[in-house]
Order: sequence, then C-alpha cells, then structure tokens
Amino acid sequence: MNDKGSPRIIISGGGTGGHVFPAIAIADAIKAKVPGVEILFVGAQGKIEMEKVPKAGYSIEGLWISGFQRSLSFRNLLFPVKLMHSLLNARSILRKFKPQVAVGVGGYASGPLLDMATRKGIPALIQEQNSYAGVTNKLLSQRVQKVCVAYEGMERFFPAEKIVLTGNPVRGSVAQASDRAAARAYFGLEADKPTLLIFGGSLGALSINEAMAQNTDFLRSNADVQVIWQCGGSHYEKYRNCAAAQLMNVKLMAFIDRMDLAYAAADVVCSRAGALTISELCLVGKPAILVPSPFVAEDHQTKNAQALVDKNAAIMVANGDTITQLLPQALELLKNETKRNTLAQNILALAKPNAAEEIAEQVLSLVEGG
Repeated sequence: MNDKGSPRIIISGGGTGGHVFPAIAIADAIKAKVPGVEILFVGAQGKIEMEKVPKAGYSIEGLWISGFQRSLSFRNLLFPVKLMHSLLNARSILRKFKPQVAVGVGGYASGPLLDMATRKGIPALIQEQNSYAGVTNKLLSQRVQKVCVAYEGMERFFPAEKIVLTGNPVRGSVAQASDRAAARAYFGLEADKPTLLIFGGSLGALSINEAMAQNTDFLRSNADVQVIWQCGGSHYEKYRNCAAAQLMNVKLMAFIDRMDLAYAAADVVCSRAGALTISELCLVGKPAILVPSPFVAEDHQTKNAQALVDKNAAIMVANGDTITQLLPQALELLKNETKRNTLAQNILALAKPNAAEEIAEQVLSLVEGG
C-alpha cells in the first residue's frame, strides 16, 4: 500500500482496446498530475486488458465476467453465476484496496465494480464514450457523482447536472505528430504511393477482412495504392496465406502497436466506428470511411458514425455492403483530394485533445470531495 495521503484510485473496464486504451490514458494523466497516486485496474479475465494494462505499468485484478449474448446462447446460462461471482470479487477487491474514487470506462468488468463501489458509498465517475448510452451506464449514472461524455445532447440519457463534456481519451502516442515518410518506412512501404489503412478494431472485423480477401483482383489492378491491413489476432491465421495478403502492395498485420505511425502513413482510413477509433481519427484529422459494427449494444456504432456523416466529417458504408463497396469507395476518395481535404478539416474540428487531462481533473476533484 502507498504512503498515507496519496490517493488510491480504481479504474474498471475493458474487453476491447476501445475501452482499455482510454482507461490507460486516463491513468497516465492522473499519474502525471499526482505522481504518488496508487492506481489499480479491474478487468475481465482473459480479455485484452489483462495483457495491455501490466504492459503499461499498472496492476490489474481480473473478474470472472462476460457480456450477455443478445442471441440465443448456452453461455447466457452462466451469466447470472458469473455476475454474482464478480460482484463478490469486486467487493473483496474494494475492501482490500480501499479506493477513494472508482472510475468506470465501460466494458464487462465496469458494471459489477461500479455497482459495488457506489453501494459502499465510494465516490465514482463513469465515462460514456458513445453518442448513445448503454443500459449499464444509464443505470449507474443515477448513483455516481460525475458522467464524462464525448458528445453533446447526452442529457437524454443522464442527469444533466452530472454531465461533463470532455471527449474521449486516446493513446498518448497517437497525439504525437509523426513524419509520414518515416511512418511509411516503418511499415516497409514506398514513400510516395497513396496509402490506405484498413482495420476492424483491436479484435478485427470479419466483413472488413473479407472486403480485402475477396477483392484480390481489384487490389492487384490498383497496384499504385498500398494498403496497411490489420486483421486482428484471432483472424490472422485465416488470412495470412490468402491471395490478397501475398500482394506486394498489401501489408497484413495481426495487430498494430504503433497506431500513431499507421495513422501518419495513411491518406485514407477505413475502420469500424468505435468511440476510440473515432476520437483518434478526429485527433489526427484523417479522412475516413466508417463501417459500423451491427453486433454492438443499441447499434451505437452506427449512431457514432452518423454523427460524423451529418457534419460532413466521414463517409459511412453499411456492414452488409462492405465487400462490394469499401475498397471502391476508398480508391475513389484517394483520387479526390478536394473531398479528402474537406473530410479532414471537418473531422479535425471535432477533436478534443485534452480529454484525458480533463477526466483526470474530474477524478481528482472527487478525491478532494468535489
């Protein structure tokens, strides 16, 4: 345990990089303001946070929890058991760590931990990344002290007096501008060729991967365009030997650790419409084609993407149209400099570069009783 007087803060959430990386950014911002702070993460066993959080230098405890399947699944039979187990485990973690503030960033572990923390009277803050709030955060908002959001108009989901518009935190490295030529050299790309970055989030996306795998001839006939393709770790074995991955103008990767360089190398980005990805695209000001996942709660990715489309800050392709439309639209955008510049300017105007620092200030105000 740390010295008496140093704050103890617990941060819970994860499941995907979209929750984990912002959580780490918040922790880094808190630590920068209060170097003596003690931070403990709570995540879901077997999920990405159990690897990424220790790699970032923080301790983490894992709960035996998973999401409720919206389709019929035998796994749902275990959900009540896992939930009860996680609530009891969360109570034990809180009793041992004695945090002064609990922070929930979304994801499987966030619900049980924040539920138990608020029941114990621990000041709490939640972060809602999306433009459409999920059920768990809507319920928790009635009991926490602050709700940090990334979009205007969230009063329809949360008590207005608790809302703080901060934006979504992004990985610190992404905020640092990188040289395009150096970035392309890092990926083994040619310095002067139009470059497309295509990825489906930290876990990968089947429809986006198939848009690459099923369009080998299209990619071959447009050899003047080079592609960085992140397929996701769970998809890598399936696609590593496909014809598209063997093309000289395609660089297939399971996971990109240096997203700052990937963004810097790209002229156009094709991706899912998760909150983290959108926040990073805003920060780097990249023209983007978004393919919202239809497999998320409340269809929130479509709502995220539509918020940008309405501001002429992105293009949206429906998941069902990805195989036939994604690459042709990307190529068309690569050839249209005027359109690219318009999208880049409009998406950059939506950036909130100080989100992590602003959330850190809100967390520390709760430590001080604010």
